Amino acid sequence: MHYTYNTSGTCSKVIDFDVEDGVIVNVKFTGGCNGNLKGIGKLVEGMKVEEVAQKLKGIQCGPRSTSCPDQLAKACEAYINNK
Repeated sequence: MHYTYNTSGTCSKVIDFDVEDGVIVNVKFTGGCNGNLKGIGKLVEGMKVEEVAQKLKGIQCGPRSTSCPDQLAKACEAYINNK
């Protein structure tokens, strides 16, 4: 299942990903730090959606109360709550 999440409070604006049998795949960020976000996408590839949400939740970027990884966690939580 494909999922699109509009971020808030980060340089990235949108996160797209697919979920296959509870596992996250094909993570793509629009905007933000391209290399870092490609790295995050590769690191979470193959992980369960719940595990990604748990591991990345609450990570901050400098003085911001959120980050791109935290937004990915929120996207995963939104997916879990809407499936």
